[in-house]
Amino acid sequence: MNSVKGTDMTALADRTETPTKTVDVEIVVPVYNEETDLEPSVRRLHAFLRRDFPFESIITIADNASTDGTWQCALDLADELDGVRAVHLDAKGRGRALNRVWGDSTARVVAYMDVDLSTDLAALLPLVAPLLSGHSDVAIGSRLSRTSRVVRGPKREFISRSYNLLLRTTLRTRFSDAQCGFKAMRAECAQALLPHVQDTAWFWDTELLVLAERSGMRIAEVPVDWVDDPDSRVDIVKTAKDDLRGIARIGRALVRGDLPLSDLRRAAGRDDEPTVPGVSAGLTWQAIRFGAIGVASTIAYLLLFVLLRPGVGAQVANLAALLITAVGNTAANRRYTFGVRGGGAGRHQAQGLVVFAIGLGLTSGALWTLSHLVAHPGRAVEVTVLVLANLLATAVRFVLFRQWVFGKKVAA
Repeated sequence: MNSVKGTDMTALADRTETPTKTVDVEIVVPVYNEETDLEPSVRRLHAFLRRDFPFESIITIADNASTDGTWQCALDLADELDGVRAVHLDAKGRGRALNRVWGDSTARVVAYMDVDLSTDLAALLPLVAPLLSGHSDVAIGSRLSRTSRVVRGPKREFISRSYNLLLRTTLRTRFSDAQCGFKAMRAECAQALLPHVQDTAWFWDTELLVLAERSGMRIAEVPVDWVDDPDSRVDIVKTAKDDLRGIARIGRALVRGDLPLSDLRRAAGRDDEPTVPGVSAGLTWQAIRFGAIGVASTIAYLLLFVLLRPGVGAQVANLAALLITAVGNTAANRRYTFGVRGGGAGRHQAQGLVVFAIGLGLTSGALWTLSHLVAHPGRAVEVTVLVLANLLATAVRFVLFRQWVFGKKVAA
């Protein structure tokens, strides 16, 4: 393996060589300011591959414009360890790094894992084996499988399950865990899909999987043992906002036919297979309109909560804010999402209040859980927990509105 030395970062990036030898698996470790964890993690991964992994492999450290000593550490590891190389990017973004390395790879299978190695490495062989055998096109680690062993706090568990429920409700996905940092693809499949993946950050995984599923590619799910990294750098609120924007963008693209799914299905040899059954343009437009109304309702809810909280306490402020916005939300969805006019508004509001009660149970339950986990949570933490609880309540609300409240009007 050729290594790169020097001090000029741009020159270093340009001189980092793509391997010319075809290997079975290239494993990418994307990093940003990870000078503390990078060396022990790469050494551990390298030792595992040499000792317990039966396929020929290479490790690529993809540095996302780090501002500390991460890049120098990556170079030192590439100098010392056979089968380790380093690539530098001038801009941040996990998706950007994976697009670059996966797109240029000469390996048969490309994979990536988070630098903290939260996923037990014993799952690596089950991850890549169905790809190397040709049985599957994509493989993902799943922390939500019944046989997975996961150690993480209730907040992250709630976030993960809520996000994947939202994906299943809005985009009708069938994979269980979009964001686990442990994935692999056959190289030709990755290179077919990557030009159509727009996100360069955390939504990259979801967008890639949606495209793969809609293209008829076979996705294998591998139960994993996973231990949460308490030093995670993810900005939960910003990531949640970016994910919602990404879901809306993908939904619009699917409705408008902007994605070349037919070409991708033919390229994958799946041109005669259905994509995701039961998805109609009408449903997708309803989900988009419902989402837009939901965003507006959530903003109004948060403003009301923040204004009422100092005088009446968290639970009362939550009840009042949710009740006021629920009435407006039901009225707006009745008219704009499901196109219902005329009589029945009173009955729909009454049913909407039942849905509201379910949402209240979710958000109040989230506040109750927070108060028992943290003695004196800050206002930012309270708001974050409520945003996540409202995401789950929104997904439940859409299903109940479509199937029960306005079901007779919108039945397919």
